[in-house]
Amino acid sequence: MILLQNVQHKGTAVHILVDGDRIAKISALPLDVPGAEKVDCSGKAVIPGFVNAHTHAAMVMLRGIHEDLNLYDWLSNIWKLEARMDGDFLYWGTKLACLEMIKGGTTMYNDQYWFAPHTRRAAIEMGIYPVYSFVFLDKMDKEMVLRQRDGCERLYQRTLEWKEDSQFAISIHSLYTVSKENIVWATEFARKRGLRIHIHLAETRQEYEDCKKNHGGLTPTAYFDSLGVLGPDVIAAHSLFLAPEDIEILGKRKVNCVHCVNSNLKLSSGYRFCYNELRDAGANVCIGTDGASSSNNLDILEHMKNSAILQKAWREDPRSLPLQELLDCATVHGARALGVDTGVIREGARADLSLIDLDNSYFLSPGTVLANLVYAAHSDVISDVMARGRWVMRNRVVPGEQEVLEGARKVLSQIK
Repeated sequence: MILLQNVQHKGTAVHILVDGDRIAKISALPLDVPGAEKVDCSGKAVIPGFVNAHTHAAMVMLRGIHEDLNLYDWLSNIWKLEARMDGDFLYWGTKLACLEMIKGGTTMYNDQYWFAPHTRRAAIEMGIYPVYSFVFLDKMDKEMVLRQRDGCERLYQRTLEWKEDSQFAISIHSLYTVSKENIVWATEFARKRGLRIHIHLAETRQEYEDCKKNHGGLTPTAYFDSLGVLGPDVIAAHSLFLAPEDIEILGKRKVNCVHCVNSNLKLSSGYRFCYNELRDAGANVCIGTDGASSSNNLDILEHMKNSAILQKAWREDPRSLPLQELLDCATVHGARALGVDTGVIREGARADLSLIDLDNSYFLSPGTVLANLVYAAHSDVISDVMARGRWVMRNRVVPGEQEVLEGARKVLSQIK
């Protein structure tokens, strides 16, 4: 057991007892728990661990390589590099990504990338919870269609042997890279087994217009819906180009829509993410970093700030995306999308927590901790991170950090 003493939570000093992987007790009064590891958190605040609802984790290895390109030119260059990667490359790349996410307070993430057994193992060794997947991307090639189905079935059988320290999902890359036959097959495969479905949706204007042209006037949202894909088990990254009817569909189907603000801006994909409309329609809005080769980092706190200020700017309304809703998008909404009871500081919830060091200039003002954390501070004020009741960072130190950096450097020769 771990006892966090005198930690600020929503402006009040509390004591939090962690037992196993759960928050066992939250008390305003001191707790006497014999045998517990006592941690004096005076001068620190606690927030839930962040949930990165959409990323391609090991893309940290491709950071800064292809810049100043639109999505499709960027993708064509990235795919050439990815063809040279192997499991060892993805293993160390994922470890590097997890290191970066831990330092930014992320305790769970939803990954869409290759060599799932290697990426899963890397995340578990780093101590945070991955949702990994088999990625359908057949480029409409008939042989690849069947080959990917076989690969998906074989990987799924392997996942049945693995412990419940991770989650397997099915990824359908996009409507322009996956055949209609495999979109339907993959959706049915996932639903029969209770797996989540991870897609890219309506990321660019070109995708939106091409879909209408090629599919009888259907938007990407309407097209996926016509194939029976959309539902509360779907995590839809980007969800950027939406007609009013699309928003209605996403809300009605209770789809989990992930805002990837940095990637959308940097690739010039768009900026008018319809947060208010999606929220009001009933969709569950989350925050994701996308891959670090397009975002260019995995820092959820930075993405939170950019999400909020951009909403306020394009709507010309400072009330857009208020602070508590913003935090919910980065925590409990992502957890809900992935079906995990975390992202909230509550008795019985999973103990995914970050401690914020308040002893610096950012928190001297009488403003709230959350306001100053989001709009003033940077993620290096996160001093300690707990994932599933276990410390994965103490005093800004992540165990094995140097080994991760050295391992990543060695495998980078594959793409140089």
